[in-house]
Amino acid sequence: MLNNEKILADNKENFYKMLIYRIESYLSSEKDVLANLCNTAALLYQNLEDINWAGFYIMKNGELVLGPFGGKAACTRIKIGKGVCGSAARDKKTYIVPNVHEFEGHIACDSASNSEIVVPIIKDEVLYGVLDVDSPIFNRFDEVDKYYLEKLVEKLNKYIDWNEIAKV
Repeated sequence: MLNNEKILADNKENFYKMLIYRIESYLSSEKDVLANLCNTAALLYQNLEDINWAGFYIMKNGELVLGPFGGKAACTRIKIGKGVCGSAARDKKTYIVPNVHEFEGHIACDSASNSEIVVPIIKDEVLYGVLDVDSPIFNRFDEVDKYYLEKLVEKLNKYIDWNEIAKV
């Protein structure tokens, strides 16, 4: 039986611990990469407060291509080095952007987005894509979000064979 109830916690760290536990329960019982990414995006979108987009861009033939997500329709392809997602992919580091309107070259898929966090998906030193979360709230993301979303990517790497979906 799937647990689709919204996660409630007394603080942000406990929230993320419960969220990652729930996502891992989905990942550990399913082998299909696309199904796992879809459920992960859905759980993020359903449970993170004050966000308007959560999902993945996957490396395919040298660029980021839209993957499973929750939110409004999004940009389909992003070149490495372009926008927040492309910059995080190029630099292979997490970007927290308090105000996307001040980020040079920001790609506005949803005009309601005001802040963003992007975590690169790297396994065995190979970039397979990025996890992207947008918010209509300025300064929505902090070091706690960064820490736990990076932990989430570690869990994804444990269960997902990125070669089944990415073309690096």
